[in-house]
Amino acid sequence: MNFVRTAMLLAFLTALFMGVGYLIGGTGGMLIALVIAAGMNVFSWWNSGNMVLSAYDAQEIDERNAPELFRIIHDLSARANLPMPKVYLINSDQPNAFATGRSPDNAAVAASTGLLQRLTPDEIAGVMAHELAHIENRDTLIMTITATIAGAISMLGNFAFFFGGSRDGERGNPFGFIGVLVAMIVAPFAAMLVQMAISRTREYAADRRGAEIAGNPLGLASALRKIASAAHQIPNEAAEANPATAHMFIINPLSGQRMDNLFSTHPDTENRIAALEEMAASRRRKPQSRSSEPDATQNTTSGPWGRSTEQPVADRPVVRKGRSVPNITWGRGDNKPPEGPYS
Repeated sequence: MNFVRTAMLLAFLTALFMGVGYLIGGTGGMLIALVIAAGMNVFSWWNSGNMVLSAYDAQEIDERNAPELFRIIHDLSARANLPMPKVYLINSDQPNAFATGRSPDNAAVAASTGLLQRLTPDEIAGVMAHELAHIENRDTLIMTITATIAGAISMLGNFAFFFGGSRDGERGNPFGFIGVLVAMIVAPFAAMLVQMAISRTREYAADRRGAEIAGNPLGLASALRKIASAAHQIPNEAAEANPATAHMFIINPLSGQRMDNLFSTHPDTENRIAALEEMAASRRRKPQSRSSEPDATQNTTSGPWGRSTEQPVADRPVVRKGRSVPNITWGRGDNKPPEGPYS
């Protein structure tokens, strides 16, 4: 149902874009809008990943300077049967993470230093599994296209103010001033609502699939609670400067939206946590067969790699490609970590 709903919303967004072009310039305007949208989508599809990572000054890392994070993502990728994505670190105290890239073969995941400092290994694994679920479901591409079309509709709405006054049905706006108002106000607002609805739909699906990949729904639930609480208190300056990228993060980095309503880019965190807790309860109720995987919500050391005694990160900075990667002080959370394979 999530895929059907997303497809329907994308179809509506595309039709809305074509309609705005028609309101501005009739048939000719609609065709011009289509050409512009195609060009913007191709550019965004090819360059969106690098553009977003650059906006947050993300620095690529490997197993030398962040061995525990790298191992978590490597083993989760193997469990999900996905190619190993590139791993980036964002120097931000706000705990958060996002995924980007046009396909699983060209994907990247980024985590903030605050995420590594404030969350337990189980919780970090839940967050990274959530981002891998976005990659697996190709949500990064869907949201890039959605944001591009929504932005193009807003751009056309601005054009309507200057070029939408003619009543010539062949060369101008066939609906006159009413058409200009619709193109300027109603269409961009509707596009924003559709973009938010698609984002919320994909977040619920990524939570569910991420919990399956990590094998521990409660780890992700605990991580969401901690990230949401910290995001209200710790500003993310890069996100404030690039608000159009807010929908990419696992929790809205801009401000707390406590209501799961039309104006939120993310579902209500408590709703997401409740769904994950119900998923964990269902796993406990489900009888285990010999051939099934062990329930990761139980106290067990099984999992993608089991317990590790290796020290996670050295205290010295590592220079990679001429840039200094921030030091990482790994935290183990403020509370007792949820039981699972990464504890």
